Amino acid sequence: MSDVYAARRGLLRDRCAAAGNAAALITRPANVRYLSGASPLGAVLLVGPTEDVMFCAGTPTGEADEGRLDEHLRVSVLGNPGADPAVAAADMTAGVRADSLAVEEHHLTVGRHRALRSVAPKLRLADLGTAVEQQRLVKDEEEIACLRIAAEIADQALGELLESILVGRTERHLALELERRLVDHGADGPAFPTSVGTGPHSGRSRHRPSDRRVEEGDFLSVCLGANYRGYRCEIGRTFVIGTSPADWQIALYDLVFTAQRAGREALLPGAAYRDVDHAARSVLDSAGHSEALAPWTGHGVGLEIDEDPQLAPTAMGKLDACVPVTVEPGVHLPGRGGVRIDDTLVVRPEADGGPELLTITTKELLAL
Repeated sequence: MSDVYAARRGLLRDRCAAAGNAAALITRPANVRYLSGASPLGAVLLVGPTEDVMFCAGTPTGEADEGRLDEHLRVSVLGNPGADPAVAAADMTAGVRADSLAVEEHHLTVGRHRALRSVAPKLRLADLGTAVEQQRLVKDEEEIACLRIAAEIADQALGELLESILVGRTERHLALELERRLVDHGADGPAFPTSVGTGPHSGRSRHRPSDRRVEEGDFLSVCLGANYRGYRCEIGRTFVIGTSPADWQIALYDLVFTAQRAGREALLPGAAYRDVDHAARSVLDSAGHSEALAPWTGHGVGLEIDEDPQLAPTAMGKLDACVPVTVEPGVHLPGRGGVRIDDTLVVRPEADGGPELLTITTKELLAL
C-alpha cells in the first residue's frame, strides 16, 4: 500500500504545482488517512515539493481506529503537548523558503488560519478547496474490497438480529445489540450511530433510537453500517412485526421498493446525479408523497459515511465507474410510521453487469 499512498500524494503534488503552490497542508482527518494510510488524533499531513511529512502530537499507535501508516512516510512528533501540528507544518514550509502553501480552508477554523499566518507571515496561503475529496471520489479495487467486507459484516449483523425475538425490546436495546454484532463480526466499529425506529418512528431518516418498545403490527426500520479499515457502508431495511401486514403497509412498502429499484437501475457511468435522484423521487412524488421525502436520494460513501456525490434534485455532475453510493428513498407518515430501504452499491458499466450491489440482505417485506 505504500506505493498507493505515494501515488495519491504525487497526484496532489502535481495539482498543487500546476496551481503555483509549493506545498499542501492536509488537515481533514479522512483526507489525511487517504493520503497516508492513517489519521492519528489531531495529525496533519504536509505534502511538500520533495518530501511529505506527518505532524502529530503523539506517536501513531497503529490501532484500527487510526489506521496503518505508510511506512515510508516521515513522522514528526511534536515535543510540546500544546503545540499545533498545523502550525508546525507551516513553520517548516516557511523554513525551506517556500512562497506558498495550499490549505483546506473548508476545514480550518478562523483561529487556526490566523495562527498559520502569524508563524509564517511571508507564506502565501492559497485555498486547496476540495481537491483531495474529488481525488477520493473514484475508488480503487482495494478500497471497494474494504467496502464489500464492511457490507458483508453489516448483512451478517442484521441477519442475526432478525432471527431473535423482537417484540417487547426497545429501539435503544436493538441498536446497541446491532453495534455489538458489527464488532463481533470484525468491524472496527459502527460506520455511524445505528438507527432503529418502530411504529410511528419507522421510516424516519436518521431516527435516534428511543425507549419505545416493539409491538405487534409495527413497522420496524433499521439503518446500520460497518466501519472496516476506515471504509464505511450503509444498509437500511424495513420489516413488519407480526404475521399479517396491513394493506396500507403492503402498499407503502411496494411503493418505496419500486422507487428504490428505479434509483438503483439508474446508477450507470455518465448518469447525472440529479437524474438518479429523479428516477427514485418521481415514483414517490407521483403517489403524492413529495412532502414526506428527504432532500436527497443517496450519497457517496468511503472513508466517510457521507461523501460526494450527493444524489439530489439540484446536484451537479455525472457518475463515474467505481464510485460507491447509497440509494435510500423512504416515506414517513407522521403518527403512522413508514418505510426506508437503503443499499450501498458501486457504479459499474453495463458491460460489467451494471451497478454492483454490496448489501444483499433481502428486500422482501418480511413479517417477523
